[in-house]
Amino acid sequence: MSGTADERLIPGHALAMQSDRPFQALASFGNNFLTKFDGAEINGSPFLDQCTLIDTPGVLAGEKQRMGRDYDFKKVIQWFAERADCIIVLFDAHKLDISDELRNVLNTLRPHQDKVKVLLNKADQVNSQQLMRVYGALMWQLGKVLNTPEVCRVYVGSFWDQPLVNTENAALLAREKEDLMNELSDLPRNAALRRINELVKRTRSVKVHAYIIHYLRKQMPYTFGKKGKLQSTCHHPPTVEHPPPFGPPQEKQQRLIGRLENEFVQCARRYNLPLGDFPNLDEFRTNLLQIKDISKFQKLDKSLVKEMDRVLANDIAKLLEKCSIQTAPMDDPY
Repeated sequence: MSGTADERLIPGHALAMQSDRPFQALASFGNNFLTKFDGAEINGSPFLDQCTLIDTPGVLAGEKQRMGRDYDFKKVIQWFAERADCIIVLFDAHKLDISDELRNVLNTLRPHQDKVKVLLNKADQVNSQQLMRVYGALMWQLGKVLNTPEVCRVYVGSFWDQPLVNTENAALLAREKEDLMNELSDLPRNAALRRINELVKRTRSVKVHAYIIHYLRKQMPYTFGKKGKLQSTCHHPPTVEHPPPFGPPQEKQQRLIGRLENEFVQCARRYNLPLGDFPNLDEFRTNLLQIKDISKFQKLDKSLVKEMDRVLANDIAKLLEKCSIQTAPMDDPY
């Protein structure tokens, strides 16, 4: 990252305390993470004046996976992924095995597939025929893990300061490197557009979240009256022929959480919401299990939802018009 000093290393605890840096929220991950987190300041780099590079540790494989880490690696990756403009996942050409931890990382990055680029590094260590096989195997594994036919962009390169081992792919590697460098150099120019894009994504997520809570709250069958008596929301008194549709609130809530996938579908149909905007099912279920009584959620203020729709329909369009796309290109920092 850019700094005033020529070159210095800042420990994680000190970096998380600096108000002019975007890392204060990392303090929530605790001492175990901060002791392994460092920041390097470099002065005089045009690229670092506008961007910050984050180098994450390599994922564990084999016996090391059993040892684990002393901090929540998945949550840390998720925190950085939500704030990053571009995410580069590196694979070695001679090591394509996807470990369990790497699989979890890729699943964490799934909501941010538009930011993810894959780099097949050390491609000079294999010949053309082997590179073709390695590339195909990587694409197959990525499609299997990400569970989508639309795999992200894969760059092929050899990023180190040594001469190429196999020079038969030198022209290809040079073109791929140029494409990647152009992608990175465009990041500062397109930063405003990406911020608007993230704003739209978050707004749509908030809207869906509000309707999910509203829908689940309406499924709860009982409320307490002013005198503290349990009252059914049925339109007719319960009898043997017409029993109450649901049991006690706790039982109903557990059944709702148990069949949350079906409830998501019903909520999407009722309020005309795209299922693609719904949150991760397992994570949402885990969070709901920590709620004692869903019926105590506040009622949905639909006027706020209308205001949200107005912002998406009008204000965002005006904001895009003000956003200047044709900015002056940044000098090549490389």
